[in-house]
Amino acid sequence: MTRGVVAAGHRLTAEAGASALRAGGNAVDAALASMCASFVCEPLLTGLGAGGYLLVGTPGGDDVLLDFFVEAPGRGGDPPRRTELVPVPLLFGDVVQVFHVGAASVGTYGCPAGICAAHARFASLPLAELVAPAVRMAREGVALNAHQTSILELLSPVIASSPEARALFAQVPPREGEILRLPEVAEGLERLATEGAAPFYTGEVATAVCDWVGERDGMLSPADLAAYEAVAREPIDVGYRGLRVRTNPPPSAGGILIAAVLAELDREPAPPTRERLVAAMIDAQRARTAAFMESLHLTGLHLRGFQEEFLGARRGDTTHISAIDEDGWTCTTTVSNGSCSGVVVPGTGLHLNNMLGEADLNPSGFHLHPPGRRLPSMMAPTLARRAGGAVELALGSAGSNRIRSAILQVISNVVDHGMGLAEAVEAPRLHWEDGVLYAEPGAEPTNREGVVIERFTGPHVFFGGCQAVRRDPDSGRMVGAGDPRRGGAVITV
Repeated sequence: MTRGVVAAGHRLTAEAGASALRAGGNAVDAALASMCASFVCEPLLTGLGAGGYLLVGTPGGDDVLLDFFVEAPGRGGDPPRRTELVPVPLLFGDVVQVFHVGAASVGTYGCPAGICAAHARFASLPLAELVAPAVRMAREGVALNAHQTSILELLSPVIASSPEARALFAQVPPREGEILRLPEVAEGLERLATEGAAPFYTGEVATAVCDWVGERDGMLSPADLAAYEAVAREPIDVGYRGLRVRTNPPPSAGGILIAAVLAELDREPAPPTRERLVAAMIDAQRARTAAFMESLHLTGLHLRGFQEEFLGARRGDTTHISAIDEDGWTCTTTVSNGSCSGVVVPGTGLHLNNMLGEADLNPSGFHLHPPGRRLPSMMAPTLARRAGGAVELALGSAGSNRIRSAILQVISNVVDHGMGLAEAVEAPRLHWEDGVLYAEPGAEPTNREGVVIERFTGPHVFFGGCQAVRRDPDSGRMVGAGDPRRGGAVITV
């Protein structure tokens, strides 16, 4: 009998989650073990200095979204002292994106708080047992695979931006098979397991981080860390072809935009054409106005009203892990360090995020979010179930603004086109943004008149990394799919 399935961005990440399932843990245990392992197997784009979201599908249908994403810092700060962001161009194939790093890019991290909150509420195994595989790998070292080698090469300008990042990563040549050891990450995870999140927010780790960032004129303060907490939220709920799709609510931006496209497509016959899919993507992109971004932070307890108004008006870097188990639990979680800041705090195991320097999270301009505001991420862990039924599909993706288009296309491939899960994840993708249609081979619409197309020569990391699990509603059989674009792997227990 299958105990469960884990899909993740690295085989060793997935194996850590599988070990939790073998030990009798549930899907949340598996996701947490995998998340900690990803800090070692998939460094730079995730880590203790990152933030994210975790969506739990319970056997009884009371799904919960845990928000532990990055906040804007600056409580009690002095903005005129803030250092400048450091622009770094990164090359995705033929597409250049400019990211911004350095101390000014560092936001208030959430991973320690999120891990401990999820563990206390949903997990069944001791946290020390869940972090053990990651601790062992951090000390013994992990051999770089082809994907991680390419990530090191891609982010080499960020690594070069500080002596601490260079000492940690530049000493390992970006060649497949080279061993990367992260002993301070091991120490940080052990501290988390034994002392909880407190040292990272009000204890000696917090002090070390704030002193280090402050000496470099960053804005992260002790008051920012002391005020931080993971927040449980009610997921967005939208109907699609008889399924109830649940995803990340405001103040995140990605979930409501995915829901808007699904609601639009659901009013028309299936399957949507590529032209129709592109048109729906354009509608979602146009909806992402400054007023929309501001409204995300004003919803408070009025999620349903905001959702109904927003969807009704339209009627007419990063890693992801998904896990599912035989007892009806599902967990899908996305965690991101952005493109990383290059700010590594010695003795803590923290390589801090650069969320204040990510243009995708700051579409109206940098340093405009007030202190304490959660940044409006595109990350959107998502699940789908029928009314009264078990979760049938759980997924999410890495990939900045491409997250929403990756998730949308995988859902449509499964539900509208009847694809198997692996086929749905691996199928060619497209993405619309800023007047350009980015397309993998085989994804271009038939009618291309008047459309500016940026063509890729093959499947590419640019289009995200969707990791998904699925339960057949009739047989109960569970399967997973890892996205080859980002080294995805699946382990069935």
